Amino acid sequence: MNDVRIAAVSEELLDLDVHLTAVEDPRLGAVTTFVGRVRDNDPDAQTPVVGLEYSAHPDAEATLRRIAEEAGADAPAVVAVSHRVGRLDVGDAAVVIAVASEHRAEAFGVCRAVIEAIKSDLPVWKRQLEVDGTTSWKGIGG
Repeated sequence: MNDVRIAAVSEELLDLDVHLTAVEDPRLGAVTTFVGRVRDNDPDAQTPVVGLEYSAHPDAEATLRRIAEEAGADAPAVVAVSHRVGRLDVGDAAVVIAVASEHRAEAFGVCRAVIEAIKSDLPVWKRQLEVDGTTSWKGIGG
């Protein structure tokens, strides 16, 4: 089980530096990060994407903590992860993950496990907003 120092679902802007500070530990030599940002395109969109609206189940934060604890169960690490909800514009961070471990392979592995589990298991949904006013809902894994 990993040491989870941040596991948050929030409407606040996500700050990578806060996550990096949370995983600081002089015993750990490898730090990896992942930032998932809103992009201006999607294969399913007919016109440019102008934003996303995320909504979450009330249990989403507890689920996010479980995901972070279980990620890479065989590779102990320190994890800080947040997912934003509400209206996000192109370029805004939707997910921020920082992972520290003794070695790079474990840090990369845990970071990847966290984002993959978020995409498949976190009860967060998004509504994609296009420039022409078209909207579409995407479920877990959207």
